[in-house]
Amino acid sequence: MMFRIFPYIFLLFFISCSSDNRKYENSFDIPLLEKNDRFRNLGEYDSLVNLNKNYYRQAEEMSYEEGKALCYVNLARVNTTLENYQKAQILFENADAILKKSDNNLHKAVFNSNYARFNAELRRLDQALQNNAEAIKYLENDQKSAFARKLMAETYGYSSDYLNLKKRHKEAIFYLYKAKSIDHSRRINLFFGNHYTSFAELKLDSTEIYLRKIIEDPNPEAAMDVDALAANTILGEGYIQKKQFDKAEAALNRALEIDKKTRHIYAQYTKYIYNDLKRLYEDKGDKDKAYYYLQLYADATDKTNSALLRTINQDMESFILEAKKDSERHERNIRWVIFLSVAGLFLLGIYTWKMINILRTKKKNLRLESESLKNIMNNKKDEEIMELARNNDPEFLNQFKEAYPKFISNLLTINPNLEDSELAFCALLKMHFSSKEIAHYTLVQHRTVQQKKYRIRKKLNIPTETDTYHFFDDLT
Repeated sequence: MMFRIFPYIFLLFFISCSSDNRKYENSFDIPLLEKNDRFRNLGEYDSLVNLNKNYYRQAEEMSYEEGKALCYVNLARVNTTLENYQKAQILFENADAILKKSDNNLHKAVFNSNYARFNAELRRLDQALQNNAEAIKYLENDQKSAFARKLMAETYGYSSDYLNLKKRHKEAIFYLYKAKSIDHSRRINLFFGNHYTSFAELKLDSTEIYLRKIIEDPNPEAAMDVDALAANTILGEGYIQKKQFDKAEAALNRALEIDKKTRHIYAQYTKYIYNDLKRLYEDKGDKDKAYYYLQLYADATDKTNSALLRTINQDMESFILEAKKDSERHERNIRWVIFLSVAGLFLLGIYTWKMINILRTKKKNLRLESESLKNIMNNKKDEEIMELARNNDPEFLNQFKEAYPKFISNLLTINPNLEDSELAFCALLKMHFSSKEIAHYTLVQHRTVQQKKYRIRKKLNIPTETDTYHFFDDLT
């Protein structure tokens, strides 16, 4: 009896490991992706995580590996938005391992478009553009659903954003019009509005035309989503540049109101609004309010990187642990079936042993890559800031403040009357530039640098026996 059912056992096994690449598109893929996008846009973190957990369980019951991959991608995107890059990398790796065996164009497009956002967040813009090009290639062969067309339009829009960051504005507008030819949604208006703020000379009239279509949306739910959040923030920044301070204040306060609702997913966004408000009040000459928002900016940065991420990490660990248990349960079922045949048990034993070794090696590599990724990110940011300093770039201080908010906050606590030029000088010392280097990069005499050092010592009450560089090292 056992030998008569042997061929059917293996037939069932191979059927369970493969599936029609379109079989579950309308019953599983599209509903999951559309619901996930809605929860993400509204900032509903708990709903999004529970949605993907439930769909993951369904995929497990259906033996639908590609369905699991979509859950991994959705959660990786959330972690990218929360700047939780190590977790995002792991989840993207899990999805990629599954989708490498897939010939489903929509799945591969979803993966590449989301992985592009991950690379863009890490300022790997060329890689992000390459990911988007891959996504578009897959979507050009698969535009059967409204979701696929919407994804294609958004992918063109994000390509435009990345090109604008590279100052390639003519190419950027080409992609925007390709997006508009497919979709006329609020998100496309946001891409257009952002495009017109990316020029050296802000085109505020054009920006307002597109962003007000989002801000003045009569739908109360849409008025509180991430598109409205970004539109109000971008418009506020434009008003600051044009010295229209009252309008800027109203737009940024509205952004803060929306931010409270969407913060569970867009937690890092709060600090950008606080930074804009700080800049607004600096330009208005209101030092008290500027300092107040500088403190809020520093606090928001700390919270984003501590308490909130601990909660999020617990949820992610729970999901990954559940996925691991499901995988182990699935393997036990396979072993039980193969046990009915001596030959099958032997073959599967070898296969399983190899897979376990591969998974162990991959887990180790992922941990090393995650640690390396974190170091690369920190080192790359420091290198960019140091390059700005060497070029005497006016953007140096702003970038330094963003990277070391607590340092600036501590300086202003010691002496709130420090000017931007003095903060910039302290920043150069913090980066361990020598007096000779500072004189060379800022185009002043060495004696002038020594005089500035003396004045900074007095303003910060640095004891004469304390080395200035050691003092700033200990200040963070």
